[in-house]
Amino acid sequence: MKGIILAGGANTRLFPLTLAVSKQMLPVYDKPMIYYPLSLLMLAGIREIVVVSTPRDTPRFQELLGDGRSLGLTLHYRVQERPAGIAQAFLVAADLIQDEPCTLVLGDNILFGHGLSQVLQAAAARRGGATVFGYEVEDPERYGVVEMDAAGRALSIEEKPARPKSNMAVIGLYMYDRHVLEVARTLTPSARGELEITDLNNRYLSRGALTVERLGRGHVWLDAGTFESLQEASELVRSIQHRQGWHIACIEEIAHRMGLIDAAALAGLAEPLVNNEYGRYLMDIATGKRVRA
Repeated sequence: MKGIILAGGANTRLFPLTLAVSKQMLPVYDKPMIYYPLSLLMLAGIREIVVVSTPRDTPRFQELLGDGRSLGLTLHYRVQERPAGIAQAFLVAADLIQDEPCTLVLGDNILFGHGLSQVLQAAAARRGGATVFGYEVEDPERYGVVEMDAAGRALSIEEKPARPKSNMAVIGLYMYDRHVLEVARTLTPSARGELEITDLNNRYLSRGALTVERLGRGHVWLDAGTFESLQEASELVRSIQHRQGWHIACIEEIAHRMGLIDAAALAGLAEPLVNNEYGRYLMDIATGKRVRA
């Protein structure tokens, strides 16, 4: 399975912060925002990933993440000349996706919780159709909303409905089978001129090929696209890390724990960072001073 991180857009809701820097480069406590969606793809077992971003910001992501080899990954980069909907990401990265299954994650989505890796890997292992992830929210009108029957089957998905049929938001993480590029190419722009991810999901729903994975109270999801949610995410990550002593979305640690790099490689990544707590945390893991129970 291939992975896509969509890290483009004008990010006007965060002006003036994003006048000169990508939203996905902004800090969420102690790490760049893009580390969080990247960690989700890694936890799902995905090793080949393409970052889709703007002409201005793509070189900056390349400078930050490189080719991925230091993390045991293969990273590619593609430029989205003009944002025209989430589903456009599949067309921008078409040469890499081809006819393979693909997971798309939005660059401002933060998700963590107990057993998340197992949930993601089980969803990625499904052979056919699409999987979206549902999360109950107080303000569903801001999101794509899925209506479900008593058996947990999806009945409908609507984008930012004025009168939501449920409180179940579809978060910015989507898994598709090898037909996703073929389906994406049949989409037509919406009234706002975009290729809508909800339209893509509804194509799968109409075929009876859409699964909704409900995330419960043991998981935390944040869309860090506003000043308030960005601050909330930083405060929450800081609180949990300081309380438990373990880091969230630490991509170097994840690479090590998933067997993609050895302790020596992890120490090499940690060494330039040992003047701060993040680097010392990595070095403690590399040297065995910090062992997860």
